[in-house]
Amino acid sequence: MKLFYWLTLAATTAYAQVTIGGPEYRLEKTGAPPAELAASVSALLAKDGHRVLSAGGKHALDIWLRAEAPKGPASAEENVSINTVPQGTLMAVVSFPEKWADRRGQTIKPGLYTMRYSLFPITGDHQGVAPQRDFFLLSPAKDDQNGAATPAFAELVGMSMKATGTPHPGVFSIWKPEASEFKAGFHKEGDHDWVLSGKIGDLPVSMILVGQADH
Repeated sequence: MKLFYWLTLAATTAYAQVTIGGPEYRLEKTGAPPAELAASVSALLAKDGHRVLSAGGKHALDIWLRAEAPKGPASAEENVSINTVPQGTLMAVVSFPEKWADRRGQTIKPGLYTMRYSLFPITGDHQGVAPQRDFFLLSPAKDDQNGAATPAFAELVGMSMKATGTPHPGVFSIWKPEASEFKAGFHKEGDHDWVLSGKIGDLPVSMILVGQADH
């Protein structure tokens, strides 16, 4: 399977640093979820988050993963890596102190955002995007106040378009790594992608937060 690189967060990782050419990033612990989050959102998150620092110690982002992995009926969808997380489930919250870019290279304004689970549709527009269809879709936290909600695909896309200001949602690819591939921590993969791998509850996950797709 073609390796599609991800940045994933490990709730047990205190600090990790890797330098393999190009920009250098390191991971530190940060504190509790931001107070401005809705109570039903912050209640689902791990009590401590993680801070990504770029070269020179510049603050790149903070992220808080969900404390426990949500579970639903196994999905029958094709090319799905995480098949027990329901569509629209809240999985993380991320804060960008400065403008950022999603996997498509779309500009994300500084601010606080939720990350909810979804699948990209099987269309020609998404041909070759990734071997798996799993993504987190970004939405402004001020507009996402119900942690227990599981918005349908169309509704979630509409929410996420507010994060990008474009006709396309803000997307961050995720997957469930194979046991033989799993390596907890923060790693550079390929020429430009940074991958942080860990667990949400008992669910191993990987997500790219640094790097853009070729498509």
